[in-house]
This record gives sequence, C-alpha cells and structure tokens, in this order.
Amino acid sequence: MTLTQLRAFVAVARLGSVKAAAISLGVSEPAVSGAVAVLRRELGDRLFVRAAGGITLTAGGRRLAAGAAEIVGLAEETRRQVRQAGADSSSLRVAATETTAEQIVPPLLEAFVRRHPGVETTTLAVPSTALGELLLDRRADVAISPAAAEPGAVAAPPRPDTLEHIPFLRIQLVVVASPHHAGARLDHIGAARLHLPIDRLSREHWLLGPGGLDPGTPGGAFLTRHGVGDADASIFPSASAALGAAVAGDGLSLAVLHLVRDELRHGTLTVVAVPGTPVNGVLRAAALHGDRRSPAASALFRFVTTPAAVQSLLARATGVPVDHYRPTVRVSLWS
Repeated sequence: MTLTQLRAFVAVARLGSVKAAAISLGVSEPAVSGAVAVLRRELGDRLFVRAAGGITLTAGGRRLAAGAAEIVGLAEETRRQVRQAGADSSSLRVAATETTAEQIVPPLLEAFVRRHPGVETTTLAVPSTALGELLLDRRADVAISPAAAEPGAVAAPPRPDTLEHIPFLRIQLVVVASPHHAGARLDHIGAARLHLPIDRLSREHWLLGPGGLDPGTPGGAFLTRHGVGDADASIFPSASAALGAAVAGDGLSLAVLHLVRDELRHGTLTVVAVPGTPVNGVLRAAALHGDRRSPAASALFRFVTTPAAVQSLLARATGVPVDHYRPTVRVSLWS
C-alpha cells in the first residue's frame, strides 16, 4: 500500500469518478484505475461500486477513505514541515467561508502577524461543508466560520472527536438597503426605515457576495429557510461589491452589523426591520486536537480569544500593509 495508491483512492472517493480523480491529480485514468485495483486486491474489498451519477463506497471503502485521507494529509504536513525546518518562517493556512475570508480573516491575521512576524499566512475561501475535511486532510491548519447561536448558547460543533472548536466573537446579521429603496419611509426623527414582512423576502432582489446562500452559514440558512434562492439573488465577486450595490439602491443585502456601522451612521444604508432579525451568530475557530496541529495553528487558536484579536475584528482596519497582504485563494471543491 503506497501513498500514490491511497492518494488516488481518496480522490476517487471525494470526486465520485475515476475520470474526475485523474483530472484532479494530473494523471491518466488507467493510472488511477490501476492504483485502485492494487488496493482492492491487497485489501480483499471492492471499495466502491458503480451507481447512478457516480460511485457508492462499500463499508470497507468508507473505512479506507477516512484512514487514507488522514495518512495522505499527514504525509503532506510532514513534507511541509521538513521544508520549513531550515527556514526562518513557518506557514499557516486558514480556511474560511467566503464572506468570512473577505471581511473577518484579513484584520485578524494582520493583528496575529504583528505578534508572530515569522508566520506566512494563506487564506482559503471555501463552502462551509468543506471546512472540516480541509482540516482532517491537513490542507488547512485552522478554519474560521460563523455558526448559528441563540442567546446564551453556542451551536454544538461537528466532529468533536477529531476537531477542537472555540467560539470567540458573537455577531449579528441584519438586512440592509439604501434609504432610497422602494418602500423606505422617514420616521418622526427623520431617519429612513423599511419594514418587510417575512413572506416578502423571496420576492425581493437580493445582493450577495460569494457563498451568500451557503446554508451552512447563519445568513445563508436564514435566507434559504424563507424561500430565497438563486433566482432571487445577484451574486457578486465580493461582499463589499454586494453592499456597494445595496448603497446604490439595487436591492437588499445581508450584513454583519458591526461591519456596516459607518454606512448606517452616514445614512448610505439603513437596517430593514424583518421578523426574525437580527440573526444571532458566533464566529468559531476549529483545528485538529492538541499535538496534532502545528505550532502556528496553536498560536492562532490561542490568539483569537485575546482582547487584541477581538479589537482587530471590531475596529474595521482601514487596510493591510502591502508587505503583509496575502490574497485570498478561492478554492473550488467537489460537490
């Protein structure tokens, strides 16, 4: 059993076909089929069978997929650590949901790097469903994402046996629009107000950033629960662009309240009163347990709960110094 064989099987299990696995790995289909065939003979298990629209893993195949992903991930992590052993810097890969990667992670990592100048950071923007697997496969060191939260409670995290989660900042999501949006009116103190019944949400035009309808996030879950779908939304390349369109009066958007406080204070945006809002959430960091994570990941895991980290998130930094800037990497993963 070799790493090459295990890597091929993991790709097939994730992507659902030998062809897709071959493309992902940059090898031929016969090479992938041959690697899987060797594993089948050695383990005495079919591992997967053909099914409508792809493959179905056998019980043995599911066991192998979980173990193989861990082995391959550990091998990659070991290779990375050996390369860094003689260097003066270490690397830190932070995976986050799309909007979090744009709005939350940059100021957080800027503050972190000021305390740990020898750490090179990379941010991966992915759907919420991919965060756990990126950590388990060691393709990311820390994951940061919002989770739904009721007052006084934090949602139970997934995979408590392998991943450690820590909540570090409560957030509120609100519906926002231009004060000149159709239906807005002035109240007795001269401020624009817009009240929207819950059953009207699916009839409005929504302006959202990437992942705005991700049901694994509090905002995406709220919108999809009330019937808002792809046909009702314009998806922008960034959450900032979506908010810019809302300022221009093109529709409604969903925003983290403290991130739009300047727009609300200057009157370029107004909060729309919708039943069930604000939506309560909590930002949460996740990483492998204890000694299974890198020193840099452990350092960030400790840092997120410090006053300096919270201040960086609430202060809305005006910019990241060019020598610290690392562009977000948007990762397209299997469905």
